[in-house]
Amino acid sequence: MADALKDSLYSPAFIEDLGKALVAVYPSFDQGQYRQQIYDEQWSARALKQRTRHVTTVVHNLLPTAYRAALNVLQAAAPHLSHYSYAPIFMPDFVEVYGLDDWEASLPALAYFTQFSSSEFAVRPFILRDPTRMMAQMRAWAKDPNHHVRRLASEGCRPRLPWGMALQAFKHDPTPILPILEELKDDPEEYVRRSVANNLNDIAKDHPDIVIEVLRQWQKSASTARQWIIKHALRTLLKQGHSEALGLLGYGNQAEVVVRDFRLDAVSVAMGNTITFRFTLESTASEPQDVMLDYVVYYNKANGRPAPKVFKLSTFQLGAGEARHFERRVSFRPISTRVYYAGTHRITLQINGVEQEGATFELTEQ
Repeated sequence: MADALKDSLYSPAFIEDLGKALVAVYPSFDQGQYRQQIYDEQWSARALKQRTRHVTTVVHNLLPTAYRAALNVLQAAAPHLSHYSYAPIFMPDFVEVYGLDDWEASLPALAYFTQFSSSEFAVRPFILRDPTRMMAQMRAWAKDPNHHVRRLASEGCRPRLPWGMALQAFKHDPTPILPILEELKDDPEEYVRRSVANNLNDIAKDHPDIVIEVLRQWQKSASTARQWIIKHALRTLLKQGHSEALGLLGYGNQAEVVVRDFRLDAVSVAMGNTITFRFTLESTASEPQDVMLDYVVYYNKANGRPAPKVFKLSTFQLGAGEARHFERRVSFRPISTRVYYAGTHRITLQINGVEQEGATFELTEQ
């Protein structure tokens, strides 16, 4: 999957279109040297981010030596590549690599380039270099008319941005991030609001109390869109059964239910196949109640120890005395984000954050 992604994003078509775009705005650009240097002996073996940095380096070698002159070429070329979504990310990467000592030129360039790909990774070295100055810029970007730039204000300072360098200072103290999220909590673009939720979810992994307090304030007169942010920002805490997070969404009370007939359809499953669990959930309450229903798979790890992973199953209102039947398959087909190991596994239920019934089974090689 990873190989397919890097080949589709940095496809021969993109490499060719990039060369054409550069020569269109900078006639001295040597397309022959460009192709030769791009497709070196290591090209096929490079991972996605390694290809990004390689393109950055090759283009730098063939543009004017002066940073601002090279930056002008890239800014002129960017609109020629607007039909590509990710691959032009080498442009903000160019700023990250060669522009850390020229903030006056680099910061406007990052705001410009993010409109063609994303500058979320490239801003992070600037934050590390001078967090006070850069976060002031991010707060200004949070008010920008362009929604891509507003998203950059949030996404770029996520403490735990996937694929990006961690911002250890913000993992320790996320306070500088909060004014940005406050500004963007009611942004008209879902693209921006999703980033706000993801940023808060990052913060919650280190500072759940801060996130709970922020979201408690946000709940007051919250719109439907802001309510979505609150729920999405709490997703990690909800999976952990965090009582205050559950309480914010109305699932703070232990559910008055019984689980009946929890069973698996097999006592063992081979790698590459699926196993199904079934059960009935019955209310013992005299009034309707809100239920958040998850299930936990305890995967056997290489060291023989179980590692739980929580999955969402359903949220619903269960009527007084009502019973509902559920059925779910758990797959052990190969995926890029998880390695399976043979041995004993377990599936349990988690209802309003409280772990309950479960059953074990064996995962076999064949």
